[in-house]
Amino acid sequence: MVSTESRTFRVAVAGASGYAGGEFLRVAARHPALEVGTLTAHSNAGARLGALQPHLRSLADRVLEPTTPEALAGHDVVVLGLPHGASSEIAAQLPDDVLVLDLGADHRLVSAADWEQFYGSAHAGTWPYGLPELIHADGAGSVAGTQRDQLAGASRIAVPGCNVTAVTLGLQPGVAAGLVSPVDVVAVLANGYSGAGKSLKPHLLASEGLGSAVPYAVGGTHRHIPEIAQNLRTAGAPAVSISFTPTLVPMSRGILATVTARLAPGREDATAADVRAAWADAYSGEPFVELLPEGQWPTTAATLGANTALVQVALDAAAGRVVTVTAIDNLVKGTAGQAVQAMNLALGLPETAGLVTEGVAP
Repeated sequence: MVSTESRTFRVAVAGASGYAGGEFLRVAARHPALEVGTLTAHSNAGARLGALQPHLRSLADRVLEPTTPEALAGHDVVVLGLPHGASSEIAAQLPDDVLVLDLGADHRLVSAADWEQFYGSAHAGTWPYGLPELIHADGAGSVAGTQRDQLAGASRIAVPGCNVTAVTLGLQPGVAAGLVSPVDVVAVLANGYSGAGKSLKPHLLASEGLGSAVPYAVGGTHRHIPEIAQNLRTAGAPAVSISFTPTLVPMSRGILATVTARLAPGREDATAADVRAAWADAYSGEPFVELLPEGQWPTTAATLGANTALVQVALDAAAGRVVTVTAIDNLVKGTAGQAVQAMNLALGLPETAGLVTEGVAP
C-alpha cells in the first residue's frame, strides 16, 4: 500500500455556513494533510464565509457556492453538513472513489423500518458507521474488535449523532462485558443549544433559553433512539429498551449524558471494582476516550473544542444500577472531530491527525 502520510487531500464542505460544517472547517484548518477546496451553502450561497463564520479567519474571504454535485466535483473528500434527508440525493451523484462523510442521519441506520418510523421518508441505505470506538461483540460474551476495523479504505462514512456518541461511549463497556442489562436503560442528557442548529426559532432565542432548562423530544420520540439501540446491539445486547430524555441547558456547546442500567441477571453480586475494571479495559489505549480517575466527574467545560469523551462510572449498589456520566463537545467528538477521526482511518492517516484532546478553559 502506498503511504498517504505525505499526501495532501482536497476537501469540499457542503453546508459550510452551518454549525457542523463550520466546525469541520475549524478542525480541518489545522489538519496537516487537508487542503480546503470548495465551500457551498443553500440560502447563504453567494455570501463570504467570514460574514457567517467570523471565527474562521483563514477562510474568511471564501465565497459560498450553491450546493450541487458539480460544485463538489474534483475533490478527494466531500463533507455533507446538510439537513436530514438532503445528503442522500447529493451523495448519489458523487463518484465512488471520493470519500464522502455525511454529518447528517441519512445513512446511519441499518433498519429501513426504524428510519421510516423516526424520519418519515424512504431509507437511503446504510454506510459504514463512523464511531471508531464502537465495540463489536462476538456473540459469545467477548469483544471481537471495534468499528475502526470497518473504516480503513471506506469511501462512504455515516458520522454518528452527537447524543448517540455520548450514550454509546458511556454504556457500551458494561453491555459488552455482560455486566448491565440493556432492557431497562435510562438516559438523561444536558445539551448545548448548538445541537439544535442555526435555524431561527423562538425557543432557541437567547431571551428564551438563558436562565432556563427545557426538555425536548420526550417520551421515546427522539430520532437518536434507534441509533443508540443499534449500537448497543453491536456491542452485544440481544435486545434494547431505553428511556431517553434530552434537555436544552444554557450553554452553546456540550453534552453531559447520565445513563443508568440495572446489573445484568446473574451479575447482581458485581462490585464497584468489577464495574470499573470493565470500563478501564474497554478504553485502555483509546486516544480520545478517557475513563477519569475515581472520584473525578466529567464536565462539558473540560471537553470544549476537543475531540475528547470523558467518562466516569459508579455502582449504585442500593439501587442495583450502574451509573455512567459522559461529557463531550457535541460539535467536535459529537460531529466534526469524529468525522475527521473516521476520515483519517479511511485515508490511511494516523487516527489522531489534526485532532486535539485538550479542552479550552476557563
